[in-house]
Amino acid sequence: MKPVILTPEKAAELVVDGVTIATATVGLAGCAESVVKCIEKNFLETGHPKGLTLMHGAGSHGPNKTGSVHFCHEVMTKRYIVAHWGRAAEWVELIDSNKIECYCFSQGTIVHMFRSNASGQPGHISKSGIGTFIDPRQEGGKMNQLTRDNGEDLVELIKIAGEEYILYKAIPIDIALIRGTYADEDGNITMDEEAVRLEVMPVVLACKRHGGKVICQVKQIVKNGCLNPRSVVVPGNFIDVLVECPSPEKEHRMTALQYYHPAYIGKIRLTEDKLPGIPVPMSIRKVIGRRAAMEAYRGALCNVGVGIPYDTVSKILYEEGIRKDITFTVETGVYGGVLPHADDFGASFNFDSMLDHQTQFDFYNGVGVSIAFMGVGEVDQNGNCNASKMGEKITGCGGFVDITQNAKKTVFCTTFTAKGLDVTWDMQNGIRIIKEGSIKKFVKKLDQITYNADFARDAGHEMIIVTERAVFVLTKTGIKLIEIAKGIDLQKDILDQMGFIPEISENLKEIDSIIYSNGLIGLKEKLGCSE
Repeated sequence: MKPVILTPEKAAELVVDGVTIATATVGLAGCAESVVKCIEKNFLETGHPKGLTLMHGAGSHGPNKTGSVHFCHEVMTKRYIVAHWGRAAEWVELIDSNKIECYCFSQGTIVHMFRSNASGQPGHISKSGIGTFIDPRQEGGKMNQLTRDNGEDLVELIKIAGEEYILYKAIPIDIALIRGTYADEDGNITMDEEAVRLEVMPVVLACKRHGGKVICQVKQIVKNGCLNPRSVVVPGNFIDVLVECPSPEKEHRMTALQYYHPAYIGKIRLTEDKLPGIPVPMSIRKVIGRRAAMEAYRGALCNVGVGIPYDTVSKILYEEGIRKDITFTVETGVYGGVLPHADDFGASFNFDSMLDHQTQFDFYNGVGVSIAFMGVGEVDQNGNCNASKMGEKITGCGGFVDITQNAKKTVFCTTFTAKGLDVTWDMQNGIRIIKEGSIKKFVKKLDQITYNADFARDAGHEMIIVTERAVFVLTKTGIKLIEIAKGIDLQKDILDQMGFIPEISENLKEIDSIIYSNGLIGLKEKLGCSE
């Protein structure tokens, strides 16, 4: 049967009280904005739909209260199952104030939950999350007191062949709300002008398994026979409702910042002078990114996480002339290229290839990257790290757990302290602390464990922490200070700013002062790379 063609308003009426909605999104990429806007309008005018469960892997929000923020109302949404929401202040407030239940599972886990659900399994079985806040022996992914008091257990610790795994229980999907670029009259969907491939089919099939309805927003409905069959990502057999977007420039954007950019889909490649953010502006973040980049090596296949790594590391190597010998990836499946502004996370300029979301996490959870460059909020004396909850502000973990748990080496990038830190630097004098940050990042007890150091030790993985003034490595019993910046006093500027005393190398080295200089620093030669 052909799908029904409805307006966004009529499609929104299919979302009734108590249903579970799943989307395949990252930022505004994949977001059926016309439909979700109408769902919110119905709630604000009538009080319905209410009691919804919303589930998606990557964060789904954009500026001006778009994307998943349309669901961000007490009563309207009862439960939120997601990997990351930190860039949406509305979700942070609702979750922190215990107005809704919230479960945080890692990005790859949620994507694979859809696929396991779609294939008829009782849940997704994975080691991802063992020893972290997702582990049922810790918090079970329950992100606030309301969820801990009232929420059901969605994860369970099991043993297979004597080894521990987490069972992420299957969650029935009632509505799959997806997006494509074109649909023909039979409902066949292409993604010709979508910035990323996402996990569209797993979401669709997870919904169909439970008898749910699939609603797809497209830019345009076209005549049968004009779409290339090999470009079809969802056959029309699985589509129940088609919605043609009435205002594509506003409500069917490639990303938050771009309605359409041909470089995001590989139709063109930008010239060097048009690539954004290169050269990287000189700042303390670039200083940290440079030292982190020195941990790369020829042939490495890497990931860059949000924060300092995303903003600096891959771009520093690009500006240093290293374009082919080290490959960077992001969770959405992009390989190579230059990353855009973080609001457009997931896309890339001049990329080499792109996988779908679920396949990318097969790689991250299986083979694992050579090096994961990650931001971090807190580190304890055992080497455990927190990147998902800073004080009372809960942000979620994104793909952090999947990626760091399986990376051969993880390089954490952070300033030594936070909130008010002011430093100066130069090649001759190194680092000078003008004002120390009021928040310590090296603490006795973490708010939440997002990276379990014992898991890394057992797996034989390396871990390095890079700051503007000091470099640490993971040891068998804790973390060891191995490098200190010129101009830094060991006691006053390092030990007194930590909540514990780390091991200190007997061969304590000085950080290479070239990271504090202007211009290129010869990383290409240092890393033994060539064009």
